[in-house]
Amino acid sequence: MGNLFCANEVIEMGIQIKNDGKDFYIKIAESSRANKVKDIFRWLADEEDRHIKTFENILASVEKCVPYEVYPGEYSAYLGVLVGDHTLGKEKKPKKRVRKVKDNAEAIELAIDFEKDSILFYHEMKNVVREKERMIIDELIKHEQEHVRRLSELKECLTSSELKACLVS
Repeated sequence: MGNLFCANEVIEMGIQIKNDGKDFYIKIAESSRANKVKDIFRWLADEEDRHIKTFENILASVEKCVPYEVYPGEYSAYLGVLVGDHTLGKEKKPKKRVRKVKDNAEAIELAIDFEKDSILFYHEMKNVVREKERMIIDELIKHEQEHVRRLSELKECLTSSELKACLVS
């Protein structure tokens, strides 16, 4: 596969994914009774917000490019599938998704899936951007890896004797 994308396009998709994550994390924080869970999900929402701002700053500094299309609308359709297949992109209403979450364990698993999907998405996109822009994508991956680490720590709370303290209301 050739270099089909420029970093600006990956960053724009990342901003959409970050907005979905931020909305989800806010709703989980509001739904949880456990302070540790609330704190982690608030932190994640704040992180997503910081990343959105960072991504917007990066976006302003990278070269813009216009994608080549075989037919009109090909590119936007492809991007829609990429972002839509992301864990939270499948359901655009975070309130509805949160209502389906039975407990904090499930919320944390979904959040880990979200972050891992982000890592996979960026890793895959790294292969289709120009060589000189790959280091930008590497930075995005590092941010997501930190989120997985923090969520994994929280998941340990759920395997402790304090499981009842970790339940969603």
